[in-house]
Amino acid sequence: MAADTTSEQIPIRVFGGPTALIEYGGLRFLVDPTFDAPGDYPLPGGLTLTKTAPSTASPEDLGRIDVVLLSHDQHPDNLDHSGRALLGDVPLVLTAPSGAGRLGGTAQALATWHSIDLDRPGGGTVTVTGAPALHGPEDASDVEAITGEVVGFILTSADLPTVYVSGDNASLTLVGQIAERYGPVDTAVLFAGAPRLPIFDGAPLVLDSAQAAEAATILGTRRVVPVHCDSWAHFTESRQDLVTAFTTAGLADRLQLD
Repeated sequence: MAADTTSEQIPIRVFGGPTALIEYGGLRFLVDPTFDAPGDYPLPGGLTLTKTAPSTASPEDLGRIDVVLLSHDQHPDNLDHSGRALLGDVPLVLTAPSGAGRLGGTAQALATWHSIDLDRPGGGTVTVTGAPALHGPEDASDVEAITGEVVGFILTSADLPTVYVSGDNASLTLVGQIAERYGPVDTAVLFAGAPRLPIFDGAPLVLDSAQAAEAATILGTRRVVPVHCDSWAHFTESRQDLVTAFTTAGLADRLQLD
């Protein structure tokens, strides 16, 4: 397990929706690339997802990308058209096993609790471990059959603090399992926004703001970088809702908002 040293600040840039760039151990990890302009995305079953705001960067602005951490490929609010095009230029895409099969190319399956070691440019390795995730309410049946397989990610290295990327997870029970194995987690990139669709009786498909604050407590995290809480119409809670929830929980100082 990596040392959770607080002297090392891991650079993380957020671009809107779920997309973020993490610089860790000399490697550059891009999370869930979505760079399309605002617009509508029809889904099976008559549903439509609507992107309401553009990304704050374009793929050309990013520079070198070593690895894409893709929570899942099934939904355009996690992988849109421009994101798919970008995958072809990235040496390695880590994603859920079923998604790796669909994507092909440089996509590699990362199952829950399985790990891959990546060489750091200056020597040593970064270990990426698949974290469990559930894209829907814990008390619902057949969540994975309805919303698809999702994976989160845990980044560790011998001299660096632990980073957790939740992916589209709505289960605090799974967050507890991650804390048991890797806690305290120094930095948590938490997907939030309480997205809702006319499935599961309108229950959130990813953490709401209060649950994100609870997840931060469970993980014992020093820093929370929120993503997946803007730029899409089905996200029912905003970054300001997160600030309110973390303030209520006495955790406002843990939020990184820029």
